[in-house]
Amino acid sequence: MFQFDRQKICLSIGALLLVLLPLLASLAGEPYLVSLFSRILIYALAAASLDLILGYGGLVSLGHAAFFGIGAYVVGILSFHDFEESALIAWPFLIPGSDSALVAWPAAIFIAALLAVFVGALSLRTSGMHFIMITLAFAQMLYFFFVALEGYGGDDGLSLFSRNTLPALDLGDDTQFYYVCLTLLFAFLYLSARLVKSPFGMVIRGCRENEKRMQSLGFPTFRYKLLCFVIAGAAAGLAGALNANQVEYVSPGLMHWTRSGIILIMVILGGSGTLYGPVLGAAAFLLLEEVLSIYTEHWMLYFGPALILVVLFARHGLYGVLVGKEKRHG
Repeated sequence: MFQFDRQKICLSIGALLLVLLPLLASLAGEPYLVSLFSRILIYALAAASLDLILGYGGLVSLGHAAFFGIGAYVVGILSFHDFEESALIAWPFLIPGSDSALVAWPAAIFIAALLAVFVGALSLRTSGMHFIMITLAFAQMLYFFFVALEGYGGDDGLSLFSRNTLPALDLGDDTQFYYVCLTLLFAFLYLSARLVKSPFGMVIRGCRENEKRMQSLGFPTFRYKLLCFVIAGAAAGLAGALNANQVEYVSPGLMHWTRSGIILIMVILGGSGTLYGPVLGAAAFLLLEEVLSIYTEHWMLYFGPALILVVLFARHGLYGVLVGKEKRHG
């Protein structure tokens, strides 16, 4: 009972700090923290989406950045078409442009989900190392496709002319954009918590433990895993759309396997299978990067041992250490 209360207290304090962060940053005279934590929230959303298939489904993907990158490119391409009418000749996106978030963000989610259906339908027929390598291969193919797509900047990437627009909000204001990111992250975590505790979530976790037994019980495990994979891909696409808006730039590097590795590290660092752990992992990773890079460009040299220590002595990541839980959340 004490552990359960401790978990609720930690989550409540964390949520409160995130809500008050712009005010605290203003009082401290450090407004750049709002932009930094917006980035943290965006990667927290991407990491939490990966945790759905990794922590609960037992599916280790090295191609999750493909959905993150495609979501960013949908926003970038729509913005490009909106500014350059002549860009409509650029293949294969023969579509009108739009800078409205109500158009661009749902489009990013839809295209990322569509990509996840295709990738998942093929990769989920395998398991273990084969699954890892197939997801990696798909992400790298998409990476090289956009490198070769000169109509949208190729290897140089594509700059947005401005952030997307939302009725009654100014996304160009860092504080308002921060709260939009925070709201979307909270919404996804709430829906994911409901999902993993539902019968659907029980089947996904059953597939992780013993898929053949779930099949013998009559569950179409492939369809369950595919739907979970699509949900995770769609959420990563939304995170990519938010990332494109924050930095106002997209590039093929968003889809590279190293980006997938970074998101995977965030999940492991925070605690896979905890749902909220990846949020903590994203914060720890990006804050350490921010601090260590001040002193050296080889900051990963110092981050590596810290990650090893977490893996060796904190089985459930930083979240497990924080709330004192030995079991997976949910």
